[in-house]
Amino acid sequence: MTLFILDRDGVINEDSDDYIRSLDDWHPVPGSIAAIAALSRAGYTVAVATNQSGLGRGYFGLDELEAIHSRLRELVAEAGGHIACIAYCPHLPDAGCDCRKPATGLLEAISRETGEALDGAFFVGDSLKDLQAAQRAGCQPLLVTTGKGQDTLARLRKEDGDSLQLSQPHAIPVYANLAAVVAAKLA
Repeated sequence: MTLFILDRDGVINEDSDDYIRSLDDWHPVPGSIAAIAALSRAGYTVAVATNQSGLGRGYFGLDELEAIHSRLRELVAEAGGHIACIAYCPHLPDAGCDCRKPATGLLEAISRETGEALDGAFFVGDSLKDLQAAQRAGCQPLLVTTGKGQDTLARLRKEDGDSLQLSQPHAIPVYANLAAVVAAKLA
């Protein structure tokens, strides 16, 4: 199997500058649930890697986070798919942890839990941190223009790889959304 790692906010669900604090705030991007299920049915191992500093900031608790992740798993299961692993970082940006993207700790945890190699895995994200984590871990970064993706794409087009801490930023494939990624990979 090949591993497909997905960022959560901005890729699977709509993002918010005010944080996704509860199940009421969590709204899937159209087509994302069906896309995840399609990947799973096609034999891919699907996992989620998400920075969730709102937990560390006290904006929501573990119960709220788990309710969102339970609902995500439930919707994917109803569509005939499976999410093998959801890894999250609760730390603040300046905590210096090894799990907060662009660090690779979440991806390494996913690899350990699923038994799947990161080398050759796909990582779908909407932020520069997602792309940096993917490259650092040996994954193929894929950018979607949902969430923060439009801003990230503008930076990729404007800046060079050194300033972005990316190798070949202009070679990173760009898609409209997760459904478009999956349609291209399963074609």
